[in-house]
Amino acid sequence: MSKEKEKQTVNPEEEPRAAETEGVQPEAAAEDTGDPILAELETLKNNLAEQEDKFLRLAAEYDNYRRRSQKEKESAWADSKAETALAFLPVYDNLERALKQETADEAYKKGVEMTMTQLKDVLTKLGIEEIPALGEAFDPNFHNAVMHVEDENVGDNTIVEVFQAGFKTGDKVIRFAMVKVAN
Repeated sequence: MSKEKEKQTVNPEEEPRAAETEGVQPEAAAEDTGDPILAELETLKNNLAEQEDKFLRLAAEYDNYRRRSQKEKESAWADSKAETALAFLPVYDNLERALKQETADEAYKKGVEMTMTQLKDVLTKLGIEEIPALGEAFDPNFHNAVMHVEDENVGDNTIVEVFQAGFKTGDKVIRFAMVKVAN
């Protein structure tokens, strides 16, 4: 037989097998043929994909934990700062009342003013600021209206008197300003 005839002659057992594996993935072909190396390779690929997924999930969980811990730390600092400032606000109120009183002793008055200035500086350094009130529009998020007065000389919902100063740190109100509102 010539070489051309040998090429044209097809083994009848191989022909159906070649038709079966056409268009079939190598993994599926490995399962059909029972090749243990390809089956083990497929198992290892699946295990690797599972381990990679577990690793990515663990990394995401750790990142979330780190962010949550940082927020909790910042929140604890802000809360402790606000509680400490709240404890000093009665001292602020008493110094404010002392400044409003008339006195003949200039040294005494100067000492109270210096103490008040120093307390305001400490509060400012801590990021605690006084809530503006007098002449401002009433805002229930920052002000506590304890009195109401009718006065045509000022606009509606305008604060005409401050009984007690309010303070905040950032967006958190430490103490609401106690005010009198017109109209």
